[in-house]
Amino acid sequence: MKQKIRVVCLAGIALLLVASISTSKQIPETGESEETTPPSEKHEPIRIGFSMDTLLEERWLKDRDLFRDAVEALGAEVEIVAANGDDALQISQAEALIQSGIDLLVIVPHNAEATAAIVHKAHLAGIQVIAYDRLVKNANLDLYVSFDNEQVGEMQAKAITDLVPNGNYVYIGGAITDNNAHLLKKGVFNVLRPYIDRGDITIVYDQWTEDWTPVNAQSNMEEALRTTNKQIDAVIAANDATAGGVIQALTAIGLAGQVPVAGQDADLAGVQRIVAGTQTMTVYKPIKMLTQQIAELAVAMAKGEKIPAEQKVNNGKIEVPSVLLTPIAVNKHNLDSTVIFDGFHSPDDVYKTTLQ
Repeated sequence: MKQKIRVVCLAGIALLLVASISTSKQIPETGESEETTPPSEKHEPIRIGFSMDTLLEERWLKDRDLFRDAVEALGAEVEIVAANGDDALQISQAEALIQSGIDLLVIVPHNAEATAAIVHKAHLAGIQVIAYDRLVKNANLDLYVSFDNEQVGEMQAKAITDLVPNGNYVYIGGAITDNNAHLLKKGVFNVLRPYIDRGDITIVYDQWTEDWTPVNAQSNMEEALRTTNKQIDAVIAANDATAGGVIQALTAIGLAGQVPVAGQDADLAGVQRIVAGTQTMTVYKPIKMLTQQIAELAVAMAKGEKIPAEQKVNNGKIEVPSVLLTPIAVNKHNLDSTVIFDGFHSPDDVYKTTLQ
């Protein structure tokens, strides 16, 4: 009799164990067990890779810092590299970011054509790519976010033609490898073309500036002055760095402040020259707005969210979904209400040249 009771008890214990095991297997389906959650479902910070062309210009240092702050404020991480104008280095740096397991890549291309290889490599790894302020050509780019660079060029030309509707014009372009330089020039000539066709304006010099550097822009301007025997009435430069080179050349022959010069980017040196009277205008592209917008889009895309982008820009291969922000023309009359009001530059820095 005792043996039968022992067998029954053992059988009951066995049934309880089976029930317990069966119940434990059902826990993951209810999501109640943290230990059995697959690694892919655990919350890890989004990692954004940021491949930059250069950090040798003031403007791009601001972009770097503001973008990093915006990404981190969203709870994500960002790894930043800069190639300083070296195409091969930018490609290898981007490859390293891709191999490190980033969730999304943001790129400021040095060479609009060469960086198509980066987009291809990223897509092979299942990583989406956003072009930051500069378009990547001939690639299946996922998103392009910038200011309307054609409109920037139009603003430059409109400001100068209002001052000088007749005369000899010099155009100092940006780097031929940068698609933005082509968009800026297109915008400038959208405005200049009717003047040229009427014979009111003559383009006496038109040249690209290798790597956007002031020293190359100065060399171009010196050549323009030589070939025209200094008969120049206005200059439109592709950005404030190239405008700085132009003004150096004009200063050397005593013409700084006499020949109107347009730039863009609202660099501190550029707005200081506007205060000093040697540069006529610049175009302000609120970088904080740009960095915040791209940071939000990058993190959302990395999470798998769909991004509404109604605008399209053709990059030679596809109509790239795009977000284009509006720039602001700046001159001596609205410095305070634009770059200073936004905190882009401090009053002390802007007016330093007149306070000394």
